[in-house]
Amino acid sequence: MKKVNWVLLLVVLIGFVIGRFIGTYFAGTFLDYGATFGLVSPVVLDLGFIALTFGLTIHITIASVAGVVIALAVYRFIR
Repeated sequence: MKKVNWVLLLVVLIGFVIGRFIGTYFAGTFLDYGATFGLVSPVVLDLGFIALTFGLTIHITIASVAGVVIALAVYRFIR
């Protein structure tokens, strides 16, 4: 079984978040151009005694991809 590199996963997630902030800050520019995919409305599973709601939407922009690339470069530098 392969060992998961948690630092790499954390760095990539931080890259997505920082890229999303940059894309939001420069709204209306090419950095905010992207695609959204996932569940449009959440799926509800009602078992009578408990109700579970599942939903996931991912919005990928050019800025978030650039943030991940920069994060991977930083990871390679610190590794």
